[in-house]
Order: sequence, then structure tokens, then C-alpha cells
Amino acid sequence: MPANETIRVLAIHAHPDDIELQCAGTLALLGRAGCSLTLATMTPGDCGSAELESEKIAELRRAEARRSAELLGAHYLCLEFRDLAIFEDDAARRRVTETIRRVRPDLILTAPPVDYLCDHEITSRLVRDACFAGPIPNYRTHQWEPAAPLAKIPHLYFVDPIEGHDRDGQAVMPHFHVDITPVFETKRQMLACHASQRDWLLRQHGIDEYIDSMTSWAQARGQEVGVSFAEGFRQYRGHAYPHDNLLLKLLGQDGRGKSEA
Repeated sequence: MPANETIRVLAIHAHPDDIELQCAGTLALLGRAGCSLTLATMTPGDCGSAELESEKIAELRRAEARRSAELLGAHYLCLEFRDLAIFEDDAARRRVTETIRRVRPDLILTAPPVDYLCDHEITSRLVRDACFAGPIPNYRTHQWEPAAPLAKIPHLYFVDPIEGHDRDGQAVMPHFHVDITPVFETKRQMLACHASQRDWLLRQHGIDEYIDSMTSWAQARGQEVGVSFAEGFRQYRGHAYPHDNLLLKLLGQDGRGKSEA
């Protein structure tokens, strides 16, 4: 890849605030490194309120996601699935493939394959398969003006599951850590944009202060590699997917809390 070519990064997760919780620090670092950033959610978070009707909370949460993305100078988009209604079917796979072809990312951060919620797990599988389908000319997305196929499969990374555990409470260890200490305040500010979720998370998840919970988890991952704050990732290295670690190369880190000379 030419040194003067802008690297495109797509972070795509299920709901507004998932990206902020799990990988906003790394995105901030990639932005500092000169990458072009797009933040995408599968849904607008239409079930994320006990008081507002679905379209009202969806409108509010899209606006919160846009404000968060603007802190990075990033573009935000929503694929307009609905909460608890993301299914692994042909139409969904083609919709995600079209999104990836339009963004044309070199590197994708997405949901983990095993997590506490079906929306996260299905998002992970759809994105994985859309990366593979992206360069295939005969895989058509049935859009009026479809984007051209990708030149190659993007580098694909899974963020941590929530609190680093699978659905059975077993620890999921990352392949590597990213030291986000220099940009942690940006991550905190991005998550704070999602103010509508404080009451909801208290009611549904038993989390009283979502920013404090995020901080504690980032500190825990940081302690594993001797830094103040970190985010964990697993790289997908399936057949035909890139195996070199473009993410760490762009950040100049070694994945163990150190900067590479």
C-alpha cells in the first residue's frame, strides 16, 4: 500500500454506544495517524428506552452517534436494522456487503463472534462474511446503484465482548492490546454523547454509571500490559483474509503496551 494513500477504517457494531465502549480509543489513535474513519451501527437503538417510543429513541440515538463520530472528524451511518431483529440471512448479508463496498475500508473493527447478545453475534458473522463477499463481482447486492466490488478482503478485527467474557461468563483473552492512554479522554467524551443510555442501562443492565464501568474495563485491560488504559482485539485470520497486523502497524505499537521504535 503506497505510503501516501489514506487508509480507510470502518468500525461497525450493533448499536449506538457499542463502538464507544469497545474501540473508540483505538479509533482516536487511527484518526491521529491520518486514517479516514467511518462509524456504523446496524440499528439505531430503537429498543433502548422504557419511556420513549421506538422511533423517538431511534432518532435521539442516531443524533448522539453522529455527535460522537464528529469528535473524531468521522462519518456516521446506520444500516437501519432493528434491535433484536438482526438475522443472518441473504438480504442482511447483501445489505452489509453493500455498505462495506461503499465505505471501501482497508481495515474493519467489528463485534465479537461470541457475546452476551444475539445482535452482537449476528453482526460479527454478517460483517465477516461481507468482507469475503466484498471483492466477488458476481455477488450482487440488488441496489439501484450498487458500489463496485472491493479490490481485496479488508483486514478484520473483533473488539472485546462486554467485560471480556463470553455468554457463559468465561474469559475471552485478546490476541493483542492497544494502549489508548493518550486518547482516553476522547473515548470518555464520545461515550458521554450517549446520554440517553444512562437510565436505560441502569434499568436493563444494572449499570449505574456507564462511563465509570467503561473506565474500569479499560483500566483492567491496561493493567494486563502495564499501561493505564487499553482496548483488546482479536484478529480474524481465516482462509483468504489478511494475516499481517495492519492495525498495530498503523499505530506503531507492539500489542503488548509498547511503542515500536
